Amino acid sequence: MSIYVILEGVIAFFLIAGSTFIFIGSLGMTHLRDFYMRLHGPTKATTMGIGCILTASMLYFGIITSYPVIQEMLITLFLFITAPVSAHLLAKTGLHLQLRRVEKTQGQPAELRDEEVGKKPVPHHSDAGHD
Repeated sequence: MSIYVILEGVIAFFLIAGSTFIFIGSLGMTHLRDFYMRLHGPTKATTMGIGCILTASMLYFGIITSYPVIQEMLITLFLFITAPVSAHLLAKTGLHLQLRRVEKTQGQPAELRDEEVGKKPVPHHSDAGHD
């Protein structure tokens, strides 16, 4: 069995795994009920899906050109750095806007301060140490 047949199988595996992750993430976007649940679709499943597809692309073009593929490595690195940051910012925005959630979504954002939910902060006057 040729090494190219094995590599084609590995590339096909990564493409199928990536497309499966992306499909599951897309189903999550359409079927989950509230904003907080829908965050999991694009941030978890599709990140893994795009990561698998980019890995398959790196393998394929690395074999064809016999050089390491820097572009796909940079895209993958950028994706894995920015996806969690954007998900955190979206979740923080949802909490700030006090978006409604279904009862299945667990957790209460009771730890939020007034300024985190769009209210004006209350100034704290500390008279300790002043004569």
